[in-house]
Amino acid sequence: MKRVIAASLAVLAATAPAFADGTVAGWGRAAIPPSPVVRAVTLDPRTTALLLLDFVSQTCSASTRPTCLATIPHVARLLARARAAHATIIYSYVLSGTMTDVNPALRPLPGEAAVQSGPDKFLHTDLAALLRKDGIKTVIITGTAAEGAVLATASEAAYRGYRVVLPYDGMSSRHEYAQQYVAWDLLNAPAVGPHTTLTRLDLISFR
Repeated sequence: MKRVIAASLAVLAATAPAFADGTVAGWGRAAIPPSPVVRAVTLDPRTTALLLLDFVSQTCSASTRPTCLATIPHVARLLARARAAHATIIYSYVLSGTMTDVNPALRPLPGEAAVQSGPDKFLHTDLAALLRKDGIKTVIITGTAAEGAVLATASEAAYRGYRVVLPYDGMSSRHEYAQQYVAWDLLNAPAVGPHTTLTRLDLISFR
């Protein structure tokens, strides 16, 4: 038995550097996955909700995340189309703020719902109830940060069986890599990837 244990330890010791090289030490050598497929989508507005996550001054400003500011005119055009089609519109705002912090270009209309939470907008909110009430089957996820509210909320939506439509140009981060890995993760993660469609804001239309 001692010989078996010693042999096992020797194998572990021999493979430890290779394992380390594949994580931190070998970070720059990791192969970049192929670019994902971007698809046009046509959605039924009666069963679709557009989620606008944390487009607020605390997380989406020239000082906090200028890349988020750059997405706003494009998200605003999708918002206008979703409203015209009578899709459900739901906002979120951060724990330290109020709905008055939403960027003026995306300001909610009377009757449009909002939730207040951390990264996972289902957590300690009535988001799930709002979606059920309107018979929602598909959620379009836009917002910031990509690695925060977008990733957490989109993953949870997929776990709950919703179809997730992710416009890559409707999410932002301080780092381009974060936007890329979030897109990759949502397309490849178990129980999430099969429910996720990667698209572009101008490729989303409504019946």
